[in-house]
Amino acid sequence: MSYWFQHPLLKLLFPLSTSTSMRGLATTFRTPHFIMGANVLPEGPSRVTSTIDFLNAKCPRKRAFVVTDEGAERFGKRLADYVTNNGYACQVWAKALPEAPIEHVAECAEEMKKFEPDLIIAVGGGSVIDGAKAAWILYERPDITDLGMVMPMVLLGLRKKAVLAAVPTTSGTGSECTAFAVLHDTATHRKIPIVNPDLTPDFAILVPEFTMTMPPRLTVNTGLDALSHAMDAVITPSANEWTDAMSLSAIKQTFKYLPRAYRNGRDREARFRMQIAASAAGIGFGQSAAALTHSFGHTIGSLFHVHHGLAVGIFIPYVFEFYKPVTDKYLEICHALNVSGAGSEKKFRNLMAKTKAFFRELDVPLSLKELGVPKDEFNRQMETMVLYTVEDVDCIGSPRPMTAQQCEQIFRYAYDGKDIDF
Repeated sequence: MSYWFQHPLLKLLFPLSTSTSMRGLATTFRTPHFIMGANVLPEGPSRVTSTIDFLNAKCPRKRAFVVTDEGAERFGKRLADYVTNNGYACQVWAKALPEAPIEHVAECAEEMKKFEPDLIIAVGGGSVIDGAKAAWILYERPDITDLGMVMPMVLLGLRKKAVLAAVPTTSGTGSECTAFAVLHDTATHRKIPIVNPDLTPDFAILVPEFTMTMPPRLTVNTGLDALSHAMDAVITPSANEWTDAMSLSAIKQTFKYLPRAYRNGRDREARFRMQIAASAAGIGFGQSAAALTHSFGHTIGSLFHVHHGLAVGIFIPYVFEFYKPVTDKYLEICHALNVSGAGSEKKFRNLMAKTKAFFRELDVPLSLKELGVPKDEFNRQMETMVLYTVEDVDCIGSPRPMTAQQCEQIFRYAYDGKDIDF
């Protein structure tokens, strides 16, 4: 199967489009309308403009289709009750699956077509929101038959039938405010990213209570996803002042509040701050880029069934050591985290030490061996791993181009926990 990101012309155009000269000519900055806090779904009359008022302004037919999964179904029903009590016809589709398989997304789209909503509400983690985005494409554009070939350069022309509200129940992917969706091609065991400006949700509704039931391990893994988004977004050449502000804020909040949320899932402040951090990171990388953390993480996650956030997070130290010879943008992260040192080299080493200590505080493995990846399977899959990684669209965001040979070296260093020295 072929995918849009394998097109050689796009691989040439993407770096050009993110260059300083091109972005100086025209740069856009997109965010959804954020509605956040403990009382964004009031049961009684509200004295201020409320969530339903904003939804009503975009949804004259008042037909809501809620996409959720088994784990978040109770939260999906709460959204359904909220809009139903405010005059909407509503259908709940609680069959979303992890990793958003392409064929399953098509099933969701068929149900949308039958119901004909003018409001789609995605309630769940990143896979649920990503799957809802993809189903939204198929609902609005029945002429599109291959999601793997949706191009990023041409607007899809969505919102003729419905708008999208995203309600995250995890704090990591940032899908509630990005123009990305990551799907899973089950035939090839490959992550398929879709990128299009039209995919940015119209509304992001952040309810801190919805994240309080995340178990400790999921709390950490999703938090690592947010951290990798933010750290890569600072370092990539396509970053700008707007994305840096969001990404650096996300890094600071993640270092401060993720350990608290890990130790005490009922810590309301920590949960809310991690929601904000995840969304800020989403805005940052969504309009800058993720880079090699995700290229490597997508591969390890798909082939070895490792949670996405853990798979991308574990590569942060390795890819930053790889980036270091060509950029000093890491100094901005050092400043944000109050990492000092005599000279840039010492500051970098202290930043890596702080990051690894942070991982240890969260009981995160520091190598693929420690993660439990079988060595024999790791060696057997190496050719496929390298192919999937160097073809991954996030490689374009790297400040340092990576060869296939370097890719294999990074994998082998990461397996044994060795510092990158090339």
